[in-house]
Amino acid sequence: MKVTTGLLTLFLAWCTLSSSAKDYRVDDFGAVPDGVTLNTRTIQYAVDLIHAEGGGRLIFPLGRYVSGTIHLRSNVTLHLEDGAILLGSTNPYDYDRMPGFNTAFLLAKDQENIGLTGEGTIDCRGRAVAYNLVEQIHKGVVKDALRLDRPVEGSRPMIIYFRSCRNVKVEGIQLHNSGSWVQTYDQCVGLTIDRIRVESNAYWNNDGLDVVDCENVTVTNSFFNAADDAICLKSHDANFMCKNVLIRNNVARSGASGIKFGTASNGGFKDIRILNNKVYDTYRSAITIASVDGGQIENVIVDTLRAINTGNIIYLRIGDRQNHGKKPMLKNVTIQNLYAQVPATKPDKGYDYEGPIEDLPRNISPSSIIGLPDYPIENITLRNVEIVYPGAGNEYYANVGLTPADLDSIPEMRKSYPEFSQFKELPAWGMYIRHARGITFENVTMKALEPDYRPAIVTDDVKGLRLTNTRMIEPEADGKEQVFFYKTDDVTLQ
Repeated sequence: MKVTTGLLTLFLAWCTLSSSAKDYRVDDFGAVPDGVTLNTRTIQYAVDLIHAEGGGRLIFPLGRYVSGTIHLRSNVTLHLEDGAILLGSTNPYDYDRMPGFNTAFLLAKDQENIGLTGEGTIDCRGRAVAYNLVEQIHKGVVKDALRLDRPVEGSRPMIIYFRSCRNVKVEGIQLHNSGSWVQTYDQCVGLTIDRIRVESNAYWNNDGLDVVDCENVTVTNSFFNAADDAICLKSHDANFMCKNVLIRNNVARSGASGIKFGTASNGGFKDIRILNNKVYDTYRSAITIASVDGGQIENVIVDTLRAINTGNIIYLRIGDRQNHGKKPMLKNVTIQNLYAQVPATKPDKGYDYEGPIEDLPRNISPSSIIGLPDYPIENITLRNVEIVYPGAGNEYYANVGLTPADLDSIPEMRKSYPEFSQFKELPAWGMYIRHARGITFENVTMKALEPDYRPAIVTDDVKGLRLTNTRMIEPEADGKEQVFFYKTDDVTLQ
């Protein structure tokens, strides 16, 4: 296996640190694990001293340690033993905000060789701190527009916000109940996340994981149950991008999308591997890949994905909200060895923070590959894919037909937020492809459990379409044309 020089250097640096690091117990500094005493100053003093002494681990034994913001320093790891719980203060004024950025329980900027390990838990009690912040807003103490009846995301504390850090390790820990996004790693190089468990349905905007413009990232063997997107890659800066990212052996549940990148896509994403993951009880898409802000997306592989009870399966999208003078691009994506089931009912029903009830009408949406006329999606391969849909689309409930007028009436929505349901009704029950070049299906099966008025596949403005061993199964559909081509050239059926 090829190992890059950068990864090898970071690995050796971490090994050197680990072999020479000293352990310190937080109770030796006077921390009180009673679940009441505020230990912020004590914990921060310990972190600063360990940093000054050359590095080491700060050990948290069994107990409940209340704290506000802790600033993590270079060469310091927080290690939570089994039964140790770091409790976030419920007072919003106990949290620091990184100037120009976000507030969080754990903050770090321009640090290296930092970590969070162990079998313990960080519980930020996000609902309580968010409600207390809302109370301060209503009293006029804090100024906030309360858009959608909630404080702005950046003023609610995340659990982790690390910016421009190198060699970050988060292993084994449990992260519960953030007031905003659970954990954000922004422009970091060398990020390892392994065997963590995220349970965060405490409040709105609870992304389980946000990786922003980072390089050399692994996210493995972890569980994410989040009110918002479970695993999310973003690109906030047009001069940066997410590169060399591995997402493997994870389980995700979400009130939004399971695995998603590109909602914020100013720079882009390159060399992304998403291998052997599971998504369940998820309101939106199992996998969303979008370039809507001028970002460049290329060389993505999704291999071995199982998605059960998920509102949508595949959504690939190019939009043009703000392009910073760049042309959005999405090309060279392979999705293979995928099995998925779409329910007829709301897949996240019963969770604390469900996805919204949509404005009707809309029958169950197909998977989609949708570019723009001037920015087509290119070179997409689906291989060994089986998707089971409920079918039962009813033309008297909502109807987009197959006439040129009907198909041309589907809006481009180039400035809109990218979600699979943004177009409302679509004319296919299985897959809708528009403004694309070089689309290949190999051994793809789409099955509808009930009859549907729509064909399985509709293409519009597609050049270069190859369908090999592609099967559409629908009851009571003998003689029905399941593939409809519109403005489509260079088609191969095998």
